Amino acid sequence: MSKIEVNKIGPQCGTTLTVGCGAGQTVVADAATVTLGRCGGTVALASGATQSGFGRSGSVNWQTGSIKSSATFSAADGEGYFVDTSSNAVTANLPAGSAGAIVAFADYTRTFATNNLTISPNGSEKIGGVADDASIDLNGQGLTLVYVDGTEGWINVQNAENTETGLPPFIEATGGTVTCCGNFKIHTFTGPGTFTVNSVSSTAANNTIGYVVVAGGAGGAARYAGGGGAGGYREGRNVPVDNFTASPLVANAPTNAITVTAQGYPITVGGGGVGTPAPAGTPKQGGPGNNSIFSIITSAGGGGGGGEPLPAPDAEGLPGGSGGGGTYNGSAGGTGNTPPTSPPQGNNGGTGNPGTSVKYGGAGGGGAGAVGTNGTSSASGPGGAGVSSSITGASVARAGGGGAGGNQPGSTPGTGGTGGGGAGAPTAGGSASGVAGTANTGGGGGGGTGGGTPSGSGGAGGSGVVIIRYKFQ
Repeated sequence: MSKIEVNKIGPQCGTTLTVGCGAGQTVVADAATVTLGRCGGTVALASGATQSGFGRSGSVNWQTGSIKSSATFSAADGEGYFVDTSSNAVTANLPAGSAGAIVAFADYTRTFATNNLTISPNGSEKIGGVADDASIDLNGQGLTLVYVDGTEGWINVQNAENTETGLPPFIEATGGTVTCCGNFKIHTFTGPGTFTVNSVSSTAANNTIGYVVVAGGAGGAARYAGGGGAGGYREGRNVPVDNFTASPLVANAPTNAITVTAQGYPITVGGGGVGTPAPAGTPKQGGPGNNSIFSIITSAGGGGGGGEPLPAPDAEGLPGGSGGGGTYNGSAGGTGNTPPTSPPQGNNGGTGNPGTSVKYGGAGGGGAGAVGTNGTSSASGPGGAGVSSSITGASVARAGGGGAGGNQPGSTPGTGGTGGGGAGAPTAGGSASGVAGTANTGGGGGGGTGGGTPSGSGGAGGSGVVIIRYKFQ
């Protein structure tokens, strides 16, 4: 094919000129229509070449490879920036204004309302007619600024709000005290609140959560007294996603996780039961603990310890998540896992010493991991052990039963069960009070001692706790 090469083409006004892609060509188009390239072809500027006179299309080149998150950055004419304010506020310094200059910004993380984007003009130049910074504080906002003149300066010619997002890969939620353990978030509630699931994952397996729900422990009784039962302990684990060390109650039953949806879940954290007050001969058991509730999970409060006077029912332990221990004369302990759950939420309280006059010997309250220990003629029973899990990242024991109170000199008071159970009162002086269960463990209160005037009070039960765990990244 033949080729004609020229240095300059000057068409007559009003004509149409088509030019191919010859390097070094200059097109002068005095009101003419100029077509570059063949039909359907692509025209590219050679290296080092420039264009002028075509005007700006009103768009910017978005800098997708350079997300702006530092405290300050300088914007350049013709560029658009995605700004990440998830960790801190950001200031963008505008370039010196020249007519037709264009800059754009967009909220990369939809967090402008939390940490604002400040847009600062060059020197005394203006934004929208005002010589001052502009603060952008709407989540998802995007805007395009064009410099017009010295009167109005930069004018926002396009405003947008990006509120459309796809489903995130993991649960997003708020409520309680939030901590992290690797790829998991833990929400701990030591009092009432709401676990709010703001959004769920597009992957069903990522919408399951692990939990520990412990009710309030019961109070110990006064005078030759049994220990209070621990609050009910219920646990779920969202395996195979999670691998925290669960308690023995669920180590072999990992399918009891909960699947959540985007909504608020009210949280109830049960308080501990009161210990029986001290006046000699008070005819009642320790006060029962209160239930803790999360979603479909309810853990029952512990059963109060039994105390004088004989006979039943006041001398027997009360039923509950774990049952309270009975007092002497063979008084029965309260039934644990009441109401029944699977896996069991607790154990029975122990039975008091069968004797009626030899150093007496109340029984320990039941714990989540073991029954309360029976009383003997020389020792009051320890509380049943609680159970441990590492749902928070560290192994922690909870829901131990309260120990029974010591009685006549020479008898041994019951120790509290591991997991927050309070110890029974010692015999010194004949009127010591039981130790309270540890707060937010659901431990049962220790029983008071007897024989003095007045007799020792029972220890109060420890309050419960609700812990929720899920994968967030």
